[in-house]
Amino acid sequence: MTSINPIAFNQPIQQANPVKKVTPFEAQQNFAAQLKNALEKVNEAQAISDQKTVALAQGKNVDLHDVMIASQKSSIMLQTTVEVQSKAIEAYKEVMRMQI
Repeated sequence: MTSINPIAFNQPIQQANPVKKVTPFEAQQNFAAQLKNALEKVNEAQAISDQKTVALAQGKNVDLHDVMIASQKSSIMLQTTVEVQSKAIEAYKEVMRMQI
């Protein structure tokens, strides 16, 4: 049978990852950076899809399944981006309708 150490109950709990205080400006900058990074990835996926499609149309040695995968990947990323934009606009409108 194990005994419980009563001293352990008196010790403050240590958090594994202490919460860092972030100013509103820092939060805005972090959000803007994340958004820009996501949009750059969507743009990169679109460019890759376009390059592979053009290479296939020109008769270059490109696998059809690679072209289709790149096309679907870029399509899904774009659809996700549009949905996130719609949700962000809805959230903004909802906040603007709130009464103070």
